[in-house]
Amino acid sequence: MNGKVILVGAGPGDSGLLTLRGRAALEAADVVVYDALVGQGVLAMIPPNARRINVGKRSSNHLVPQHEINQILLHEAQEGNNVVRLKGGDPFLFGRGGEELELLAEHGVDFEVVPGITSAIAVPAYAGIPVTHRDFTSSLHIITGHTKAKAEAQIDYPSLVKLNGTLVFLMGISAMPTIMEGLLAGGIDPDMPAAVLERGTTAHQRRVVSTVKNLVEDACAAGIKTPAIIVVGRVCALAGQFHWAEDRPLGGLRILITRPRELMSAFAGRLRALGAEVVELPSIATQAIPDNTALTGAFSCLDRYQWLTFTSPSGVRIFFEELRRMRRDVRCLAGLKLAAIGPSTARALEEHGLQIDLMPERYDAAHLGGALGVAANGARVLILRAKIGSPELTRALERAGVGYDDVPLYETVYACANAELVKDQLEQGEVDYVAFTSASTVKGFVGAMGDLDYSKLNAVCIGEQTAAEAQQYGMKIVTAQSATIDSMIDCLTGLSRLKEGGV
Repeated sequence: MNGKVILVGAGPGDSGLLTLRGRAALEAADVVVYDALVGQGVLAMIPPNARRINVGKRSSNHLVPQHEINQILLHEAQEGNNVVRLKGGDPFLFGRGGEELELLAEHGVDFEVVPGITSAIAVPAYAGIPVTHRDFTSSLHIITGHTKAKAEAQIDYPSLVKLNGTLVFLMGISAMPTIMEGLLAGGIDPDMPAAVLERGTTAHQRRVVSTVKNLVEDACAAGIKTPAIIVVGRVCALAGQFHWAEDRPLGGLRILITRPRELMSAFAGRLRALGAEVVELPSIATQAIPDNTALTGAFSCLDRYQWLTFTSPSGVRIFFEELRRMRRDVRCLAGLKLAAIGPSTARALEEHGLQIDLMPERYDAAHLGGALGVAANGARVLILRAKIGSPELTRALERAGVGYDDVPLYETVYACANAELVKDQLEQGEVDYVAFTSASTVKGFVGAMGDLDYSKLNAVCIGEQTAAEAQQYGMKIVTAQSATIDSMIDCLTGLSRLKEGGV
């Protein structure tokens, strides 16, 4: 039985511009066939269990020829797979989506199309250029810079000029001199505002606003490269007044975050809300310990303990999953006091209606153990955490003479599903900061990256133990003032201001 192919427009780069329908299609995919122009943030949304096929088309450099891409889609669907064809921008706007559907339709393969936000509108918007404005123009015209048959498109420039609208040229950077000459020969005002917009909607977007007669020279002086689009029209003059993307607190920063997938979304969402382009690379995963007899034993005699201690949100999540699996609920915790290593763990407990009794002033194992050693005062403590946890916690309890049972809930597994997609960016210096929220995330990241030159990496670490792990690899380290996500975000915002000031 045949599978299905869904053509999904990934948008122009910013992962926030992927449609809800597009994301849902990705999450259900067995196979994802993707282009070079799909943003890293969108690629990070591909499920770990989905097979990826990089067909890498960019301008005239095609990793896989179009006819072979068509055959790949057909073959994968005929194998019964749910296939997502992930394309930059919109599949039908110079995206060859129609060509890919022809073969599928010929063989009776089911398909759907999920439109995407086109760069022709989104990239100018992120550069402060409205493509229409009643005081300037009421029409928009989108033109390709090249065609299937010829390297340069055959364009009727005099007719375009007479339209007196905003002109957007896609895939036209290599043909920019010819396009500008054609417009001038077609009668356009040489002083008509024009812009070239590079890597639009990403953290490293750039714009050059000029005139038709000077755009080629100014773009060359700025070193503009593909991917980029050309915009011609009086609305380009509004960019100086309407620019906004780079003005946000984290605008212009590409930040790689390495938290476990289940903890990723809140951190990533806050960074994106502040303007950062976020690349998600979960470098560790947590797996509940199967047939956990130690936990079962602790549950059977909870009345032995007076304190229950958690050292991570993952521990809280897995604890309550196990509680449900054993068909028990929070009533079995009656009379127990709760200790949490920090605010994130405390919030995870609060989501289950539980208020903590103790949290140390500094959010690490040593200070948690020290605070518990005083508060427990001869009571017995049940510690629920990772199989390999910091010995500082139990050492502090032993020094205080507090009895405890250290029960492992989960194991930390090092895994980076998208490592190959990110390493090239790191090697080219295109990631501004890597955020590490534990020493384990550093270990998982390094294990996935291999022989990377870590001395060029700017690492923002949540605490001293994380920073110490990163230091072993020679990373440039900044440590958050306190071991919280809030403090990490404050740290990154401060670094952004320093970068903007050229410090």
